[in-house]
Amino acid sequence: MAAERTAATRRVVEKTKSDERGLELLAKMLEIRGVEDEVQRMFTQGLVRGTTHLCQGQEAVAVGVCATLKQGDSMTCTYRGHGAVLAMGAQADAVFGEIMGKAKGLCGGKGGSMHLTDVAVGAYGAFAIVGAHLPITVGLAFASRYLGDDGVSVCFFGDGTTNIGAFHEALNLASLWKTPAIFVCENNLYGEYSPLRTTTPIERLADRAASYGMPGVVVDGNDVFAVIDTAEEAVARARAGEGPTLIEALTYRQVGHSRSDPAKYRPPGELEEWLARDPIVLLERKLAEDVTDPARIAELKEQVRQAVLEALERAKSWPDPELDARFANVLA
Repeated sequence: MAAERTAATRRVVEKTKSDERGLELLAKMLEIRGVEDEVQRMFTQGLVRGTTHLCQGQEAVAVGVCATLKQGDSMTCTYRGHGAVLAMGAQADAVFGEIMGKAKGLCGGKGGSMHLTDVAVGAYGAFAIVGAHLPITVGLAFASRYLGDDGVSVCFFGDGTTNIGAFHEALNLASLWKTPAIFVCENNLYGEYSPLRTTTPIERLADRAASYGMPGVVVDGNDVFAVIDTAEEAVARARAGEGPTLIEALTYRQVGHSRSDPAKYRPPGELEEWLARDPIVLLERKLAEDVTDPARIAELKEQVRQAVLEALERAKSWPDPELDARFANVLA
């Protein structure tokens, strides 16, 4: 009887831990979705400095991968990088502030939506040039190997990047040097406005990993737990000195490429099909199946919504940069 009670207690503890982790993942995904929805509204109100590219529908990729990282690891991403930077731990108000060009934004208001950077949490930058950050990720990973600090470097990029020269150069060098780099392709089916099938002669982008002697893995990018499982294996390989991994995460952006793009190039029914597999909806459903109290989920959603709105109001109240700030951190 004592053994049975101990086993039952262990199951309860494990269930509670699983519940809590699931709710933490949901909270981060809800925060990213809330920030992106507000940025979309801000753009229509003329509050966004420059352009913006949103990631609604892709939250599980960034949240799942970044959940496997630890302090000292690094991350780079594309101009559709709000979610990845938030997933690394950047504060929502500082993200909003940067997008609005405020002095207390992540980069002092100089970078805007496409250049969010927060080195304090390991987010070494969003890059506007397609593929430009992959070699930088190799450099960050090489630095960790050289210093022996056990760090790994993650790079998020879109499917279109796999046709850029920097992609092939970066993967080749990362594999040659066995750097602890993890290349995460967010395959959302479109490179800007072009369907993948019109630009790329293969269907599975992960197959390209074989050319560079590294594992290529395909994962359901809308299932946050599947992403975590896949990323954990890649991170373990990297930390063990076994080199890089290419992960192809199958996902979908629910909005257009940028700004006011209505995405009319999508075939009828495609958006609806992917909305049915919204990563947030899938996670909520999973938590409900695990008998998470629906009231806790509803309470969490409201808490996150209020926190996002409060972060936005704080950022709106911040001052614009002083004129002299334009010369700060300018090296040449």
